[in-house]
Amino acid sequence: MNARPNIVLVHGAWADGSCWSGVIERLQADGYHVTAPQFPLTSLADDVARLRHVLELQDGDTIVAGHSYGGQVITALGTDAPNATGLVYVAAFALDNGESLGALLSQGPTTPALVHLFTDKQGFAWLSEDDFVNHFASGVDPVQARVLYAVQQPLAGSTFTDVIDVPAWKSLPTWYAVAAEDQAIPPEAERQFAGRMGATTIEVASGHLPMISHPDEVAQLIRTAAEGVHRADD
Repeated sequence: MNARPNIVLVHGAWADGSCWSGVIERLQADGYHVTAPQFPLTSLADDVARLRHVLELQDGDTIVAGHSYGGQVITALGTDAPNATGLVYVAAFALDNGESLGALLSQGPTTPALVHLFTDKQGFAWLSEDDFVNHFASGVDPVQARVLYAVQQPLAGSTFTDVIDVPAWKSLPTWYAVAAEDQAIPPEAERQFAGRMGATTIEVASGHLPMISHPDEVAQLIRTAAEGVHRADD
């Protein structure tokens, strides 16, 4: 078993595991075992199943970090997530029992990143290029943002109506990185998520993709979580 926790990173909608590259490099340099799998985004159940599979492969305590919709995935692990000992939310949804993404997003005006969200004939949601580059990826170099747009993975529309059962954050310690300039999830909603979880919280002067635009701060928060869990085990 590793002397320090493993790290599993969960990407969100319209992204893939490579969005964590800057964070992965920093954590690997510190000697952490890091896994950033690809999630199908075909349903919440499919994504949770993939995450549970990856967690079962870890050789001990594991910090699980989720970005955006990835927060929905780590939350839906429930109370029996294999090897998971702490959760890190990065500009992410942290819903409670009975809540859904669609209901939450309908409570206020549509955020700039989602204004032109469209659903294809197969029921998958996509972002337009303008909304992705200028709002979803705000603060990221425009050349890189256009590459991210080109490789976006669509999200199954069913995930907006899936309801959370008992959230994993009720039984595991939590950390949260609020993206103070987020144009996809309202920053105030992120603060509310963090507050009701009792999460150890930082704020980053970032748009919706702080793991890309501010990898140092995000990697440090994950280190803090890993060190906190490791000390608790001593």
